[in-house]
This record gives sequence, structure tokens and C-alpha cells, in this order.
Amino acid sequence: MSSITSLGTYLPPWGTTQRRTAGDDEDAVTMAIEAGSAARQGSGPVVRVVLVTRDFPLLEGGSGAVLLAGLGLDPDIEVTERIGGAPAALDAITTARPHTLVIAVDLEPAGAAAAVIGETGLSVRPVARLARSLPVRTRDAAGATRDYGDPRLLRERGVLQSVRTAWAGTVSAVAGVDHKTATGLAGATAPRLPTTGASAAVFALAWMAETGSTGTLLGIEQATLTGLGVDGGAASVLRNEFQARPVPRTVRSPGPDIPISLAAYERAFDAKLRWQASRDSATGALNFPPRLLIDAEGRLVEPGELVDLPRTGTVYTEVTVHVPVPGLPSPYSLVIVELDEVGVRALAKTTAAEPGSISIGDRGRMVLRRVAVRSGVPDYGYAFVPDAARHTQKEIA
Repeated sequence: MSSITSLGTYLPPWGTTQRRTAGDDEDAVTMAIEAGSAARQGSGPVVRVVLVTRDFPLLEGGSGAVLLAGLGLDPDIEVTERIGGAPAALDAITTARPHTLVIAVDLEPAGAAAAVIGETGLSVRPVARLARSLPVRTRDAAGATRDYGDPRLLRERGVLQSVRTAWAGTVSAVAGVDHKTATGLAGATAPRLPTTGASAAVFALAWMAETGSTGTLLGIEQATLTGLGVDGGAASVLRNEFQARPVPRTVRSPGPDIPISLAAYERAFDAKLRWQASRDSATGALNFPPRLLIDAEGRLVEPGELVDLPRTGTVYTEVTVHVPVPGLPSPYSLVIVELDEVGVRALAKTTAAEPGSISIGDRGRMVLRRVAVRSGVPDYGYAFVPDAARHTQKEIA
């Protein structure tokens, strides 16, 4: 048995109310950070992280360092990456120890949801598990996908047969399938979930926590099934979800992308992703990004004390760039943001807002986004989300 202390969800702004699309600067890691940060607002300390998705940006090299940096967690925290859908997400929750952050992400449709496992909260327990093979949709190691296009086979011999075999009782919610199939299994009260992969299971748990629902939640992927018994209790839910709107029109200029220098990438990693400034021990001034200092004998020394910077601020000035850059969509907007209470200004692209829609004086926050993919390596940095672009965050205790 496990207890969920808090849950957080994230939906990008692009697409429709029923189907979201990830932005050009988003991937599974950036969306995981958004959902994980929301879940952490209602929880205690986190000492390990589990990321469940079928859309890892890197299958070799790992995404743990970026994930921890974006969440503001120490780099020595254990990160486990699991490939899977809704059953894998429920398995991760039921087997997690307290103080574990479980995050599940999908790209098509796009969405992410996270749960913090604690000592008390929403009580859940495993009630069913079944592994069967019916590979109607496949993806190989090179990323090539194939859909055998037999929805009736998938429904009758996959989903329904697995449910009949593994669970004979009533069902409160179903994750991992389309809404029509979910209502056929759980009735008219089944929630309409924004995704159908790993995150769907955690979105369903958020719905059950919000509505006070108890009973059985099934997570299904093709013919594999995991059942979770939700026995009641309280968990805070924070939804970091944008209002849906059409994808802005952009163009891409032909030409080679900017190549990556892994040596430069390594040197700049902490400075770009940790969102910290160094404090000059002599003057007390903050240097952003952190920089080497020169001692009295003219030698370079490591930066002084590192200080976490606030992630909220006000637009000091802005500009919209219309000149195309190879590898990047244009137009795009740049802003200088004056961070709250520290006297530090930061240059960043804008995100989750149409180019040219941001004005001087707008409030917002800094979020981790994918700057580019250089030589196959995702390159990350911070972008500015204006408050005006964001749906009011909904928090339920």
C-alpha cells in the first residue's frame, strides 16, 4: 500500500481542449519538470525521482541531470527512467517508497502528471496485474513505428479480454484507452483524460483525488493491465494547465543547424540549468551567470557562494525577431526579465505565448525549455512564460 501526498499536472497551451500538442521548445523532460514542480508544491522533501514515458529525449546518455536541475533537486538524488505507458506508471506508484516523486509524460497527445509518495495521503494499493502480448502498435530501437491498424482486435482481444481475465469487479476510472472505451468499462462517470499513455494514469488519480472518488483505477496499454485500488484519503492537487489555443504560425529557414560542442555544453551545464548566481564575497554582489573570480594574485578562482535565483520577474524590455535562423522557428520574442528582489536581469526567449504579444511590465516566471537540438543532443535553457498566457492555477487540498 502507498500514500500519495500531492499530485501535479501540466498541459501545454497548443492544440484543443481535448488534444494538446507540445511546443517547439518542449519535450518529455521539460514537461516532466512542469508537472513535477507542481506536485512538489504540496509535498515534503523528495529523495528519489522516477520518470515514466515512451518518449525519452535520450535513450543513451540519460535525462536525469537535466530533470534534477530543472526541479531544483540535488544532483546526487537517485533517478530511475522507465519506458512504459499507463500500467507502468501505476506500477511505479505502488512500488515507490515514501518521498519519491513519480512523473509520467506523453507527447502525443501531450501532457504530464506527477505524484509525490509520502507517509500519509490518498491511499492506493495494487489489486490486479496482467501481462499479455498483442503488439498492434510497435516502435523499434531506431524509433521507427508501425500501427497494424486493427482497432477491433485491440479492443476485443486486447483491452476487453485483459479486463475480463484480471478484474471482475466494478471500475471507477480507466487510463490508457480512448474515452469511448473507458466509458464502456467504467460507465458514464468515467473522466475524460487528456492523454492516453503513461500520464493518463496519474491524470486519473488527480481526478479521483479532486472528486473524492474511491474504487478501482485500471491502467491499460494494448493487452497489458495494472489495477489500482483507491481507498480514500486526501491529496493536494495543483493543475498547471494552460487554456488551449491554436499553434502559432512560424517558418523555418533552410540551412545547417548550429553544431554542438560537448566541452562547452559541459562547462555551461550548471550555469544554464541550475538557475543560480554567485555571490562576490568581497562586495556581496550577485553575478549571473556564475563566473570565475580573480584573487589578489591575479589567479582565477571558483565562484563564491551559489545563490538560488527567484523564478518570477517583470519584463524590463522586449523585442521580436523576424529574421530566420536555421534550425529555429521564427518569428520569436526575446525579453530581459528583472527577477524579483535580487536586482538581477536575465535575457530569455518567450514561450507559451504568440511572438510579439508580450509588453514591458508584464509579469511571469522562468521555466526550463529545450533551446535546440544540436548534433542530436537536446540543449536546454530558461524561457519566460507571461502570467497572461497561463490559465489560473487550480489548487485543491
